[in-house]
Amino acid sequence: MSPRGGWRYGAALGLVGASTAVAEVIYRLFDTDRLSMVFLAGVLVAAVVLGPGPAYFAAAAAFVVYDIYLVQPRGEFTLTSAEDVIVLVVFLAVAVLTGGLAGRLREAQRRAEARARTSGALFRASEEFSASDDEDAIRQALAHRIADAGRPAVIFYGHRTWVSADGLTPPPAVSHLATTRSVAQMATVQSGSWRLRPLRAEGQAAGVAAWGAASVDRVEDDERLVGVLVDIAGAAIARSRLAGARAEIQARERTEQLRNALLSSISHDLRTPLAAILASASSLREFGDRFDPEVRDDLIITIQEETERLNIFVGNLLNMTKLESGALTVSQVAFGMGEVVERVVERVRRRAGARELVIQASGDLSVLGDPILAEQALANIVENAVRFTVGEARIDVAARRQDGRVVVEVSDEGPGVPQPELPLLFEKFYRSPTTSANQQGTGLGLSIARGLVEAMGGEVSARGRDDARPGLIVAIALPGSGP
Repeated sequence: MSPRGGWRYGAALGLVGASTAVAEVIYRLFDTDRLSMVFLAGVLVAAVVLGPGPAYFAAAAAFVVYDIYLVQPRGEFTLTSAEDVIVLVVFLAVAVLTGGLAGRLREAQRRAEARARTSGALFRASEEFSASDDEDAIRQALAHRIADAGRPAVIFYGHRTWVSADGLTPPPAVSHLATTRSVAQMATVQSGSWRLRPLRAEGQAAGVAAWGAASVDRVEDDERLVGVLVDIAGAAIARSRLAGARAEIQARERTEQLRNALLSSISHDLRTPLAAILASASSLREFGDRFDPEVRDDLIITIQEETERLNIFVGNLLNMTKLESGALTVSQVAFGMGEVVERVVERVRRRAGARELVIQASGDLSVLGDPILAEQALANIVENAVRFTVGEARIDVAARRQDGRVVVEVSDEGPGVPQPELPLLFEKFYRSPTTSANQQGTGLGLSIARGLVEAMGGEVSARGRDDARPGLIVAIALPGSGP
């Protein structure tokens, strides 16, 4: 009998003593010695509560006490009557049956509790591991989950460690074994009271989990639980690595798509004005003295307009680079937005052809910001309206003061944009499916306009026309200057 289980036999003896006291009271009150059921009850309680061994001990003790203390003649041990034999046999039978039954019930309860604890721990661990794509967070969570199983834990990976409690230091032998032995070939090994098991992610090394002896009395199922936790953590790390690799591949694909789109747009937008400039300049050089003055002027205007177009295009690329790198310098000065509107409309009007550009400006249009960036942003929006408006359509550029800000709205009579696509207009390289495939443009103009306006503390928005006609309204709002 182990010292740890000795208390159960003492408790069994106490139950026999309690049964004796109750029997004595009944004996004195009712003057009867038919008290075997009182002792039988004590044996039954011992079997259910304490288990088979203490139940057998209680049965033997109860029989001896019953025979000596209560059976006539009192004070002598006799086993002569059939009743004495029956009482002894019944006591032992009850002890064996109830003790065995109670033992099986306790074992079943213990296993059920262990399974419930294991299932709960695995569920919480799986939930925590799956919620993170950070390998370090998974390793730290593994250390905590092992600690929940009653074992101090340390996770090793490279020269880093994750512990289940602050100040926990594994034995030097464990640290040496975890950092020097080949993880790829390691099985679960033991070093003193500590065990070590490799963390593997799809066959690749992901660390080593080490845990100490249980801090409390635990069933052996918890040891298997720790092994399962280590395997789940390895699978979570593998998933994290796969997710990272997938994200990197997708990023490369997006970068390649953007690069191809940019190169395609640049090649087209550079080739067209360069071809016009080259043709006009070559014609002037070869046949300039033979052309009429009107033809020469037209060729010169063509060179000027296409050069301005190239300048705008290169400026957009430069601004995009500055915006993405955070190197854009923004001045904060007061200037008149009405003058900016007039300059932009006058500059674009030469390329508008039959389109009618109308300015509607009223009130105090003083703005706080960078006049050069504001002109570039508004020029991109007006250029976009001209590009997607055909024929003799009208483009309105209206400026007004509203709620302490200056709002400039550019309204066109183009095909418009479906409502779900409006938030995408200001994304780089975005082209609406309703746009003609032959339509020029890189898809950078509105994106750069938004970046420039937001850099000045303003906002850009787009919506359909208010009069139910096809078309688009793009508005910029900048902080007003003055009262």
